[in-house]
Amino acid sequence: KIVKNGQAGVIAVKAIHLQKEEERKQPVDKSNLYIDIGASCREDALKAATPGDTAVFLSDYTKFGNSFIKAKAIDDRAGCAVMLWMLEQDLSYDTWFAFTVAEEVGLVGAATAAFRIQPDIAVVLESTTAADLPGVTGANRVCELGKGPAISIRDRRTIYDAGLVKAAAETAEKQGIPYQFKQGIFGGNDAGAIHVSREGVRTLAVSVPVRYLHSAGCVANKTDISHTAELAKALVQVLPTS
Repeated sequence: KIVKNGQAGVIAVKAIHLQKEEERKQPVDKSNLYIDIGASCREDALKAATPGDTAVFLSDYTKFGNSFIKAKAIDDRAGCAVMLWMLEQDLSYDTWFAFTVAEEVGLVGAATAAFRIQPDIAVVLESTTAADLPGVTGANRVCELGKGPAISIRDRRTIYDAGLVKAAAETAEKQGIPYQFKQGIFGGNDAGAIHVSREGVRTLAVSVPVRYLHSAGCVANKTDISHTAELAKALVQVLPTS
């Protein structure tokens, strides 16, 4: 299902019995997809949508299993949820909260926010890929759901501040908060722009593990989100002295 301006539709493809044998063996090219919105003619279709409009998957929030949740765009709505919770807390230091945009197309919002705020220390609260699935081993698993927030040591854009990484792990242990180190160095996040802003910013990334990242049906564990929030709050108290 998709929805646009309240208009629901279904992504449709050519019926399988009309497909050639070679077509059935290949993924459907996006040029061969269309959205059925129930219109009977061009005029009806233009009442609901116009050329160039965008649509999103309608993927309802669902609870299942042992504290698991499924929803669209958990990356990075989980990080936003953590920050919204922290805004309600009594924090010991002046803290800026930046809800940034356009991470996936060049870290645009993070670059602007870091330049404007000029932070002494930055903590990126986000989601990261988890491939804790049967048959996936070692660093390819990256991190696992249910084992707490993932602390990054490095990725393709950033080598994280060693002092902050150590402080995050020690704080989690002192607070009894489960945590894990991100095993793979795949991808990156807003830290890639933040840590090189102006004369440089000491930067740490604390991530909620999420399966099926960048899909319409992301999966996370609610306990990981809660533990990420607890660790983030505790870090505000200790990082200024780390």
